Amino acid sequence: MAYETTIQQWRQGEQHVAKAPPEQLPALHRVENALVAELRRRLGGAFTVDELVGLYEAGASWCLDLAARIAPGAPWTWDARVADAAFARYVRGAADFAGGRRVDAPE
Repeated sequence: MAYETTIQQWRQGEQHVAKAPPEQLPALHRVENALVAELRRRLGGAFTVDELVGLYEAGASWCLDLAARIAPGAPWTWDARVADAAFARYVRGAADFAGGRRVDAPE
């Protein structure tokens, strides 16, 4: 999956969470925060956009498992778009990401 396609998908996840009914937001944010913490654990310190995309492409079924554990009574948090929102939030910390886009390495 190309970076451009992936980042669009992640941004759609952010929009999904942002448009959720107010009563669903506490559980959505709890799951999103747990997913971001797990991304930090999996990627360690400094990381690149490509490393995050690679982790996403390798499969994110662990996101559903984590969401179900964190919010077992809130099935709306098990939506893959919640994981996409977490990836969108986490990509902002990539070493080669700034101003809402990937920064090309100098040649």
